[in-house]
Formats: sequence, C-alpha cells, structure tokens
Amino acid sequence: MHKLYYSFPEFLSQHFEGKVQKISLDAGFSCPNRDGSLGLGGCSDCNNLSFNPSYCSTIKSISVQLAEGKEFFAHKYPKMDYLAYFQSYTNTYDKLDKLIDLYEEALRFPGVKGLVIATRPDCLPEDLLDYLKQLAKRCFLLVELGVESTLDRTLKEIGRGHDYACSASAIHQLSQRKILCGAHIILGLPGESREDMLSHAGRLNALPINSLKLHQLQLIRGTRLERQVRENPAYVSLFDADSYARLVIEFIERLRPDLVLDRFVSQSPAEWLIGPDWGMKNYEFSHKRERMMRTGGHFQGRLYSHPTV
Repeated sequence: MHKLYYSFPEFLSQHFEGKVQKISLDAGFSCPNRDGSLGLGGCSDCNNLSFNPSYCSTIKSISVQLAEGKEFFAHKYPKMDYLAYFQSYTNTYDKLDKLIDLYEEALRFPGVKGLVIATRPDCLPEDLLDYLKQLAKRCFLLVELGVESTLDRTLKEIGRGHDYACSASAIHQLSQRKILCGAHIILGLPGESREDMLSHAGRLNALPINSLKLHQLQLIRGTRLERQVRENPAYVSLFDADSYARLVIEFIERLRPDLVLDRFVSQSPAEWLIGPDWGMKNYEFSHKRERMMRTGGHFQGRLYSHPTV
C-alpha cells in the first residue's frame, strides 16, 4: 500500500529528533512590490496582515516574538524544538548586515534549531546567498520562494513583478549552494484553467525544490483583487471544498514522490476573508482530502512522469 504523500513532519523527522514547531515572525520587512521599487500595493491577491499569528508584531523584537510563540505552543508538547519562521513580506529584502543580525538573533534563542525564510525569487543577491550557504552548514535552513504560478501571463496579471524564469533561476542558485528550497503555488489565480493549474506540477517537478506549499486562491479584504472582483464578479472562480480537494489530489498525483508537501490549504481570519468560506478548519479539510485519496486509491507520484527538459 502506497503512503498518501511525503509530509513535512516526516521530512523534519529526518533532520531532528522529537517534535519541531515553526514559530512565525514579523521582522518588519517591506517588499519591492510595495515600496515602489517594482510597484505599489503588492500583488493583486495579497494582504500580508491576513496570515499573521496574534503573537507577530513589528513592534516586538525577534526574541520577544519567539518567546511568545514558544509560550503559545508549549501546551501541545512538554518538550519540542523550534524553527524561527521569517514569514511576513519579503524576508531577505534589506541590507545584508541587518538581515544577518535578525537571523542570528533568532538562532541564539533557546530551543531554536534552524530558520525558515520566506521571500521572493528576485530578492536573493549574491552576498546574501553566500552567507546562507555558510549558514546552511551550521543549522537547518529552508528558503521558501513565492513562485505563485509557472505561467508568465498569470504573474503579469497579478502584478507579481517577476517572471517564471526568475523563480527557476533562484531555485537553481539555492540548490547549487546546497540550501534547502521550498516553493509556494496558488491554485485558482485569474485566467488559469484546470489544465493550466495541473501543468504547474510538471514544471515544478523539473526544478530542484525540496518542498512545496499549495493553497487555494482566497479573496481578501483590502486587496486589488477585491476591487477587481467587485467590478467583474466573473474575474475569478473561487473553489468550493470538494472541487478544490479533487484538484489538489490530481496535483499531488502528478508530483515526484521525493517532493515534500508542506501545505495544501490556507484559511485567512474571518475579519479578512471574503471567500471562499467552507465552514471548516484546515485540519478538517485535510481529513476530507485524505479520505478521498484513500477511497480512490490516489497517492503522490501515481501519475508522475519524468520531465523531458
């Protein structure tokens, strides 16, 4: 019997003994797509405030956020290690000295065994890559890149500010330095058909990524996408839970078996979310998807074919 998929906890168990928990941090970074370097207002779907945990705040130091995050998770397990997760905005978008100070502060915090750094593929200068190469020799390090789509027309439509070639280049640069790399993809972006979305799997298989996060397009208050949908309700089609679960299963089946799957769904806080509202928690959706996979005989890699390029 095949396992359903290669999970992130399974992946972490190969690097650590015992439970490991990510603690999300907001280090006060901006984004070149917000500060005028590339654009203003960010990508059309993005409002970063919609996925910050309550303990994240730019007025708090990294150490304070880690302490509060550790307290938040302490009730789950009597003993666990932590990964400092630089999550909000573009977490490599600053001067190298400032970045090093923040990363090293996190690593000095008791119980923190490594870093997860979320960023854009166009914000990885050579000097930073060289530092990260050395850092990866000292501790667990995973760099997550917001790829979002493998189609240039989609990236242009959402105002991403880079093309797919930029993502592929950044992933190769990280891999060449033996830095673990994750990619993030959004399913349901404007103009993408079901075939378009499934085609992302094949392109990602050809890249040296270690992990992948998926989530459904969400319509969030305060975004350009909200205004676009208000003006044209047919601009995007939001998934219901069943149709999204079926799409994700098809996507998983096309992925190479050694690719770690970190996330399949996201749920923004009710005060930010316009839709889709499925009336279920993320874990409830995960249980639904896993039941569908088991009953249908689906598993990661079932439809995988080796890339030709």
